[in-house]
Amino acid sequence: MREVFVAGVGSTSFGKHPDVSIEGLAANAAAQAILESGVDRTRIGALYLGNFISGPLNGKEVLAGIVAERVGLPGNIPCTKVEGACASGGIAFRHAWMAIAAGMCDAVLVVGVEKMSHASTAQVTSALNCAMDNEHDGPSGLTFPGLFGLAWRSYAHQYGLTREEVASVVIKNKANGLKNPLAQMGAILSVEEIQASPMIADPLQMFDCCPASDGAAVVLLTSASLLSGSAFPKIKVLASAQTSGSPRIAHHADLCTFDATVTAARRAYEMSGLSAKDINVVELHDCFSVAEIIDSEDLGLIPRGQGAKWAQESRTSVEGEVAINPSGGLLAKGHPVGATGIGQVYEVVQQLRGTHPNQVKGANIGMTHNLGGTGVACTVNILGVAE
Repeated sequence: MREVFVAGVGSTSFGKHPDVSIEGLAANAAAQAILESGVDRTRIGALYLGNFISGPLNGKEVLAGIVAERVGLPGNIPCTKVEGACASGGIAFRHAWMAIAAGMCDAVLVVGVEKMSHASTAQVTSALNCAMDNEHDGPSGLTFPGLFGLAWRSYAHQYGLTREEVASVVIKNKANGLKNPLAQMGAILSVEEIQASPMIADPLQMFDCCPASDGAAVVLLTSASLLSGSAFPKIKVLASAQTSGSPRIAHHADLCTFDATVTAARRAYEMSGLSAKDINVVELHDCFSVAEIIDSEDLGLIPRGQGAKWAQESRTSVEGEVAINPSGGLLAKGHPVGATGIGQVYEVVQQLRGTHPNQVKGANIGMTHNLGGTGVACTVNILGVAE
């Protein structure tokens, strides 16, 4: 298999973009990535686009072709819209990586995009709930805040968990978001302010939940042959793993872990020849505060039962043992579902280049983790500064 490199990245801010269409968001981020790469559009051999709910919320299911035409890509290349709930962007990235690694293309544009803020809460909730197996789980009335509320209670029962410990994840990520111009919900919060926020799904409160958002992020991947001279260090994709888990809540034996994440992390470590101790910076799927705790343990970064304590002890801060979500994560950036996985790659690339506004000192190896639905789909990527 061939080596695969990040030639260019681009991103809009995550938040509300009422005057920009969904394809407009994608095109704006794509223009940044293509310009930065120095790769001519005619050399791009394919487009993979991660998106989850452009059909019900935007009335546009053939979004890959729409975006390709808007961006000005060659008219005969394959353009594929990829759906895997919240992991849609991560899956699109892996498909692009495979196409180059297998020698099918020398350059592939990877787009993640979603536009949600114009829709009502009821419309967004209904659309997002399509990430569940509604034939079996739908009658329970459970939404994703409810699922992660159950996960919190299960974790507290098994390992012990206080409101103050979970709040430390929110405090860290919201503060990180203040340093990231792409984040919409950065803030300096106290435990008391978090405790005073509205209850969403007991024990999850408002500040424990990521906001629905608009946004797009784009990565242009290439083989070594198309890398042009750049002032930035070369960023190589060291591993890209995708796994699946049960789509049904009742089929998860333990809500304190997601098998798809555990397996994807193991495969990524094996593929890269690295271990969790080698990871300097991680952008993981903190759709809810308790999710960061579970994810960090599933990725092997923190011992079981210690995720919340590490956050409270600042061991996952930018200056800590392993920096988790220095971008602010989903809690501060927001969660434009299809864009999230590519947005994570964007943030890690900036860290490895040494250009991130909330820079982790000496970051050479970075990881992204993108989890979809009830743990039904997961991707883990490892990127590193090439020698």
